[in-house]
Amino acid sequence: MVFADDMDVSVLYKSAALDLGIQWVGWAAAVAFSTEKFYDLAGSATYALLAYLSLQWGGGHFTRQKVQTTLVLIWAFRLGSYLFMRVLREGKDVRFEEAKKNPAHFLVYWTLQAVWVFITLLPTLILNAKSRDRSLGFQDYLGWSLWAVGILLEAVADHQKSVFKADPENSGKFIQSGLWSISQHPNYLGEITLWLGLYITAAGVMGGWEHISIVSPVFVAFLLLKVSGVPLLDELGMKRWGNNPAYLAYRERTAVLVPFVW
Repeated sequence: MVFADDMDVSVLYKSAALDLGIQWVGWAAAVAFSTEKFYDLAGSATYALLAYLSLQWGGGHFTRQKVQTTLVLIWAFRLGSYLFMRVLREGKDVRFEEAKKNPAHFLVYWTLQAVWVFITLLPTLILNAKSRDRSLGFQDYLGWSLWAVGILLEAVADHQKSVFKADPENSGKFIQSGLWSISQHPNYLGEITLWLGLYITAAGVMGGWEHISIVSPVFVAFLLLKVSGVPLLDELGMKRWGNNPAYLAYRERTAVLVPFVW
């Protein structure tokens, strides 16, 4: 593979190594303390650390790079703190109830998180490794606008669900109000949208093989829609409310992801 002469490819190597190292240390600590509570926090912190360090390692510090890195940091802080507070409040993460009892199985989840972090962050890592800059243009602002729409969707959806679950009267019920009335997974729609936006901006300075980083939003969408997101929540939902006609009607009339489309 031929690397562009304006990109320091060592940024990618160092990011991948550090990413994997952090997740494996996290796994060792999680096994030692038999807990899953800091899994998401470790992932979010890794995103933030790699975004920041790649900016320093690349050395360009161009406006596009600094704005992109800042957006990743904002996302990582918001989502990481939200997920960590949620798991502390609920006392557990149902995704790992069985996995944490088996160290080898649990290692798969931590390793998958390392892969998730690197692939998702790849457009920003490539951007920050660039030594030449271009003037900001429409593509940059389009990408950042999509990021803004995405993080707003995600934050509002998360807030609405938190408020709903905090009300004792809603104990044992499923949410179908606010954004959740037009999408079964509005937070996932926001997540996919914001990473698509960051790719679009970064792609403006890419060439050749570097566009393989389109895998970032595609990978996020695949994992959330086919692996760890929608399938798992649908399974849990059917276990809890599969005999509830109101829940079945909600699933029938409400888009899975994109309101009024699918």
